[in-house]
Amino acid sequence: MAASELYTKFARVWIPDPEEVWKSAELLKDYKPGDKVLLLHLEEGKDLEYRLDPKTKELPHLRNPDILVGENDLTALSYLHEPAVLHNLRVRFIDSKLIYTYCGIVLVAINPYEQLPIYGEDIINAYSGQNMGDMDPHIFAVAEEAYKQMARDERNQSIIVSGESGAGKTVSAKYAMRYFATVSGSASEANVEEKVLASNPIMESIGNAKTTRNDNSSRFGKYIEIGFDKRYRIIGANMRTYLLEKSRVVFQAEEERNYHIFYQLCASAKLPEFKMLRLGNANMFHYTKQGGSPVIEGVDDAKEMAHTRQACTLLGISESYQMGIFRILAGILHLGNVGFTSRDSDSCTIPPKHEPLSIFCDLMGVDYEEMCHWLCHRKLATATETYIKPISKLQATNARDALAKHIYAKLFNWIVAHVNRALHSAVKQHSFIGVLDIYGFETFEINSFEQFCINYANEKLQQQFNMHVFKLEQEEYMKEQIPWTLIDFYDNQPCINLIESKLGILDLLDEECKMPKGTDDTWAQKLYNTHMNKCALFEKPRLSNKAFIIQHFADKVEYQCEGFLEKNKDTVFEEQIKVLKSSKFKMLPELFQDDEKAISPTSAISSGRTPLTRTPAKPTKGRAAQTAKEHKKTVGHQFRNSLHLLMETLNATTPHYVRCIKPNDFKFPFTFDEKRAVQQLRACGVLETIRISAAGFPSRWTYQEFFSRYRVLMKQKDVLGDRKQTCKNVLEKLILDKDKYQFGKTKIFFRAGQVAYLEKLRADKLRAACIRIQKTIRGWLLRKKYLRMRKAAIAVQRYVRGYQARCYAKFLRRTKAATIIQKYWRMYVAHKKYKIKRAATIVLQSYLRGYLARNRYRKIFREHKAVIIQKWVRGWLARTYYKRSMHAIIYLQCCFRRMMAKRELKKLKIEARSVERYKKLHIGMENKIMQLQRKVDEQNKDYKCLMEKLTSLEGIYNSETEKLRSDLERLQLSEEEAKTATGRVLSLQEEIAKLRKVLEQTQSEKKSIEERADRYKQETEQLVSVLKEENTLLKQEKEALNHLIVEQAKEMTETMEKKLVEETKQLELDLNDERLRYQNLLNEFSRLEERYDDLKEEMTLMVNVPKPGHKRTDSTHSSNESEYTFSSEIAETEDISLRTEEPSEKKVPLDMSLFLKLQKRVTELEQEKQVMQDELDRKEEQVLRSKAKEEERPQIRGAELEYESLKRQELESENKKLKNELNELRKALSEKSAPEVTAPGAPAYRVLMEQLTSVSEELDVRKEEVLILRSQLVSQKEAIQPKNTMTDSTILLEDVQKMKDKGEIAQAYIGLKETNRLLESQLQSQKRSHENEAEALRGEIQSLKEENNRQQQLLAQNLQLPPEARIEASLQHEITRLTNENLYFEELYADDPKKYQSYRISLYKRMIDLMEQLEKQDKTVRKLKKQLKVFAKKIGELEVGQMENISPGQIIDEPIRPVNIPRKEKDFQGMLEYKKEDEQKLVKNLILELKPRGVAVNLIPGLPAYILFMCVRHADYLNDDQKVRSLLTSTINSIKKVLKKRGDDFETVSFWLSNTCRFLHCLKQYSGEEGFMKHNTARQNEHCLTNFDLAEYRQVLSDLAIQIYQQLVRVLENILQPMIVSGMLEHETIQGVSGVKPTGLRKRTSSIADEGTYTLDSILRQLNSFHSVMCQHGMDPELIKQVVKQMFYIVGAVTLNNLLLRKDMCSWSKGMQIRYNVSQLEEWLRDKNLMNSGAKETLEPLIQAAQLLQVKKKTDDDAEAICSMCNALTTAQIVKVLNLYTPVNEFEERVSVSFIRTIQLRLRDRKDSPQLLMDAKHIFPVTFPFNPSSLALETIQIPASLGLGFIARV
Repeated sequence: MAASELYTKFARVWIPDPEEVWKSAELLKDYKPGDKVLLLHLEEGKDLEYRLDPKTKELPHLRNPDILVGENDLTALSYLHEPAVLHNLRVRFIDSKLIYTYCGIVLVAINPYEQLPIYGEDIINAYSGQNMGDMDPHIFAVAEEAYKQMARDERNQSIIVSGESGAGKTVSAKYAMRYFATVSGSASEANVEEKVLASNPIMESIGNAKTTRNDNSSRFGKYIEIGFDKRYRIIGANMRTYLLEKSRVVFQAEEERNYHIFYQLCASAKLPEFKMLRLGNANMFHYTKQGGSPVIEGVDDAKEMAHTRQACTLLGISESYQMGIFRILAGILHLGNVGFTSRDSDSCTIPPKHEPLSIFCDLMGVDYEEMCHWLCHRKLATATETYIKPISKLQATNARDALAKHIYAKLFNWIVAHVNRALHSAVKQHSFIGVLDIYGFETFEINSFEQFCINYANEKLQQQFNMHVFKLEQEEYMKEQIPWTLIDFYDNQPCINLIESKLGILDLLDEECKMPKGTDDTWAQKLYNTHMNKCALFEKPRLSNKAFIIQHFADKVEYQCEGFLEKNKDTVFEEQIKVLKSSKFKMLPELFQDDEKAISPTSAISSGRTPLTRTPAKPTKGRAAQTAKEHKKTVGHQFRNSLHLLMETLNATTPHYVRCIKPNDFKFPFTFDEKRAVQQLRACGVLETIRISAAGFPSRWTYQEFFSRYRVLMKQKDVLGDRKQTCKNVLEKLILDKDKYQFGKTKIFFRAGQVAYLEKLRADKLRAACIRIQKTIRGWLLRKKYLRMRKAAIAVQRYVRGYQARCYAKFLRRTKAATIIQKYWRMYVAHKKYKIKRAATIVLQSYLRGYLARNRYRKIFREHKAVIIQKWVRGWLARTYYKRSMHAIIYLQCCFRRMMAKRELKKLKIEARSVERYKKLHIGMENKIMQLQRKVDEQNKDYKCLMEKLTSLEGIYNSETEKLRSDLERLQLSEEEAKTATGRVLSLQEEIAKLRKVLEQTQSEKKSIEERADRYKQETEQLVSVLKEENTLLKQEKEALNHLIVEQAKEMTETMEKKLVEETKQLELDLNDERLRYQNLLNEFSRLEERYDDLKEEMTLMVNVPKPGHKRTDSTHSSNESEYTFSSEIAETEDISLRTEEPSEKKVPLDMSLFLKLQKRVTELEQEKQVMQDELDRKEEQVLRSKAKEEERPQIRGAELEYESLKRQELESENKKLKNELNELRKALSEKSAPEVTAPGAPAYRVLMEQLTSVSEELDVRKEEVLILRSQLVSQKEAIQPKNTMTDSTILLEDVQKMKDKGEIAQAYIGLKETNRLLESQLQSQKRSHENEAEALRGEIQSLKEENNRQQQLLAQNLQLPPEARIEASLQHEITRLTNENLYFEELYADDPKKYQSYRISLYKRMIDLMEQLEKQDKTVRKLKKQLKVFAKKIGELEVGQMENISPGQIIDEPIRPVNIPRKEKDFQGMLEYKKEDEQKLVKNLILELKPRGVAVNLIPGLPAYILFMCVRHADYLNDDQKVRSLLTSTINSIKKVLKKRGDDFETVSFWLSNTCRFLHCLKQYSGEEGFMKHNTARQNEHCLTNFDLAEYRQVLSDLAIQIYQQLVRVLENILQPMIVSGMLEHETIQGVSGVKPTGLRKRTSSIADEGTYTLDSILRQLNSFHSVMCQHGMDPELIKQVVKQMFYIVGAVTLNNLLLRKDMCSWSKGMQIRYNVSQLEEWLRDKNLMNSGAKETLEPLIQAAQLLQVKKKTDDDAEAICSMCNALTTAQIVKVLNLYTPVNEFEERVSVSFIRTIQLRLRDRKDSPQLLMDAKHIFPVTFPFNPSSLALETIQIPASLGLGFIARV
């Protein structure tokens, strides 16, 4: 079909747009050849006339069908061009939140600027082992492909990660390395993978910095080779670095930072170890403050510094070297603060004692004056002389910066070398995977030497990429045997030649650098002269003579020539380097060693990046001359050499490409800028890959996929048996142009656009079929609707007419009734109105008459009161007039008398003024003076006597005054009371008057009230009736409320029950968690145990020692097995001869029972020591009281001392026994162990002897403590009984003489000395307290004497009583004694409650100890009774045998056969007897060589377990603990050996799991414990164990069963894992439901292997096989349910995880397939009666995911339904499924972004795990419910096929 035919009406195309790059439009009419204009309709609703280019007449790009949008692989698109790629990436990134997309062999990674949960270990496990095309695109898929190809093809691999700064290159490389470290692991215990990952924080701190584009931008390129051994485990790594940007050390642009390490140092400046660096805030240093942005949001530099130091430590960089690194870095910071002052234009100086320089010199260990001199001067050497020339301030500043950059570059090289040395492995590297993290194509406004080198490197990488893509295309065509046509692709070799060939740009640059007067301008002119108009890729700018333009593969770039020469030379003053080399700081000269010891042959770019080559683990050696010559090489030359080396490495590997895209420049999460994306896609080669693919046959289908998809386009006659021929016939009819497709061996190849055409045909066919189906169905539905409506109308008419007739009759009846009612009602209303009017008239008359009477009364009353008021007013007026008249008269009299007095006064004044008057007065005055003088004297006398009288009277007056005052107060009080009383009387009188008036009013109102009362009574009666009605309503409400309360109580009860159930479930979950944790620990232990065995075998192989006859397990291994391995030390010595006869291949496991016994003994000794110490303290406190008691009761004290002596002797004997056991163990080790194990240098021997030594040391310590305690007891005895000192010391000496070991005597002597000192001080204090307590003790002595006499009497009485009465009497006496003692102590401690409380506690402890002793005695009694029964039975059997032997005549005379043989058969005890030396043979035949598929098939289920238990019963019957321990130990070890040898065989593991459980159940059933004997028969109860309690062994067997169960689950998982995805997801169980989507998915390289396909029937058959095997082996039904539950969980988890990681599986039809498959699994559960096993519940997440694929996903109601339905799925899983949902047909619709956001909003409050995938490795905790057997042990027969003829039934 011609391409122009596809441009029909409604076809969608892409047209260029300046803003959006490409815009979508729709054709409004068909295109015809020759049209110059296309009528288009844009998506925003506008119409547009698009003019075609008249020259090229190219039509706009066609848009892919919506069904193809969002594909995983860009090459799967039908139309391959730039807009299709851009749109597909945008849809995946914005709508589906998918950051990874394949583009052929390239993985395109878009930086989301957000943390995504897609890099966890669960995701790594999901991608591990998967094919690249089977899972969604991911960096892990690329890493897995590289790892798989390395292992399969045995060829080195490389992953090339490139992109702009901020695109995520470093993070992608880091995740790739993490994947390798997680999947492969390390080949040694050195944790190389951790070291490889630890190199990242170091390199990021010294090589990464914040830029305007990225907060963690890598400012260098690196290539890391991860080495693997032959087993493809990581053994080491090596790193090469390229182009370190040194200029960042001395200069940062705005909003940028220096390297992270400087800010980490400043943030950690306050640490004690960093004080010597004299650092501070980052703003204090010139080299860290230029960018003005010292802090990165969300990054704690101090914490990052701790991570960096931790990584350095992990990589073996010691603390001293770390401090040296930090010292150099701090020196660089201080060097940046060195300032210069100009003396003139050509010279400068540094201020004296300049602090930054002095700090720099101190840190670097160089001379201050020398460094100061050479910073301001330089040396010029000519042929004859050497000059020292001062330099200007600018030159000095540049020299200082050059020195700082040079030091940092050298330090960077040194750190890289040490990292490589730490990652280097001595093991030979078999293969490697290289990860190249390198910068992408760069173009800025000003491009210099750095951008030139970067773009040159990208040209080389792009060339290699193009060749590789072309090669893969060619291989694919040749493999499919289709005609190969050359594809024209862009070859950038001319551009590379322009740069690196002879007389190329680099060559001319090096030549100009050698010229003495070479400048950037002269070099530019040489470039113009050499390449201008000769090379099409080289251009000269129009407006500049100092720049040139190169046409790179991505774009044109203009380079500024300024600075090229200086950066290429990379000059540093040699004198400054010499000063640093002479440093006293040892680490600094190491950085400036000659270049033959340098890490990299390249040096750094003075103001750009440092190109570095491969950094070997060990520095190479060379000569000084060669070093000098190498040092003269320019930066460009060195970079070209290192780039050639890199290309050689890449060409020798299989490359894998990761292209990182930066979606926007503002770091906004999930924001897509089309312009920036297109620019990067063009630069990184993605579009070139698309172009190469589109030039050939981009769409590729297998024949089966094509047939499944386009079966609808075929007729029945076209379908043949041969799928290939069918597809050929159909294609020849559908596509007439045969050049549009080719038939390969396994695939059909299509040109671009052909798949879209086929999809159009398919959609048209389906649409026509849908229309026909719709037409038929709609007609049928409407006909059915019409008939239903007609039938309904007839029925409605019938019912309506009948209803109308009934309504009319009802109307007539109601009309007649209404007339009658109206008559009576009107009469009633008229009568009632008459009564109301009559009553109203009477009431009005009464009220009116009363009103008139009251008015008359008020008038008379007012007149009377007015007369009274007039009387009083007139009287008051008369009195007022009289008073006013009297006042006026008196006033007149006063005025007159005053006038007369004034006249008399005038006269007297006139007389007084005359002389005569004075004389008369003078004579009279003298006489008066004399008289007055006499009177004064008399008065003085009288005054004195009066004063005396006054003093006497004052006293009398005061007393009387007091009395009068008190009387006055009393009178005043009484007066006040009288006044108040008078006031009260007046008020009362007034009140009485008022009351009288009120009474009169009340009487007048009484009549009216009575009238009102009558009316009120009537109203009240009415109200009562109303209230009664309300009361009834309230009662009803009350009953309703009571009912509601009852219901609420029920609801509360139900809620409480629900809460109880929930709490119970929570407790069960907690129990399961604890059980799971314990079982995980067991699993880890078994893993470590197996790993230890493997390592030991490897060590044996490495040492290359021939296999000896016997081997012992290492002691560390044995200690790990101590929970499961028990044996007897005596059994070791007895079995020497037997073991020497064993074959040499067998290993003798080390018996750990001795260690267990030693540990148990040591624990007992510690407990005994603590008890004795407590006893000693208590006796020391009561020594005086005890002494008094001993005087009265010497016999009792003697008994106590005898008890202490017995205790001491018992401890002594235990110590001796432990010593003997240690000696026996040493002897067993030296005699029985294998030569290589017991050799002095063997690791096992060393570890074992170390453990023995530690145990012996611990025993010595315990022995010393026992001796000290013994000496303390003896000293105590001496203190209590001083008279018997000689006797006790003699006993002590005898005990000492018994010690044969001199060491023990010395230790005892030391202990005695220390004890004597301690007791001496204690005795002094006791002596002082003795005197104070003597009196109290005398009273106690007397009471004790009385009590002693009473006890003697009671004892005499008890001896005369019978035994039963004696026990009762003794108990009664003990109760009485304890009661009295309790009362005594209560009185004694009444004042001190603390002492009383401590006494009560000690009493309780004593009671508990007595109860424990009683329980132990009861157990002993029961055990002795059992033994007594057994012995009695034996005696009875012997007597029967004797009787039979005595009377043989009777037996002969009997005519029938004797019956003694069957009677003996019936009397079998269910035991099996075997000899000690046959134990190994028993284990070998019954466990090691027993094959479940052979002999074990015909056995009774669990027969080996029954046989082993019957053997244990016989050993218990014989009371032979060594035999029991040895048998159980051998059994456990043998089961472990079998499982280790045949652990991958399901039947073997299942067989021994069932037998181990049965053995465990037998030990429980016959243990003698009541809880396990409920279901036993009487005969079975007689078979219970009699002598030994094997509870510890039950725990060991339970742990062993857990380990076997976990191994069984792993075997199940390994078998089911390959089947699950194919059977549950990929296989079409319902044929024709899910057509293959037209993706044309290209299976990557050769990852797909033809392993055959699995179906759901395969899974069901495998489940049947598992179930039948478990049932055949007699596994417990509950255990089978747990295994089935685990199997179904694995199926559900693996299926769901793959569904979440495969976009092609998330469709409606696939949901139907999954639900059908799950229903088949449920049917299998029903058939096996396993529905209650909990297996169905484990599939619930998968069921809900399938339902989610099928439900509607449009409205808010749909969102609510999804949220309520998917309760077993997490929010992340729901959103992931919705994002991945992909329509297979055009009739399905995609899930809108708004709907997904609605789901997220509704689920934001749900608290669930953020983890995306289910843990497929999770194992549910297993339990082993007790399942007793009804099989009688005595009826079990041993088959001859087992070869156990050496054992006999008992």
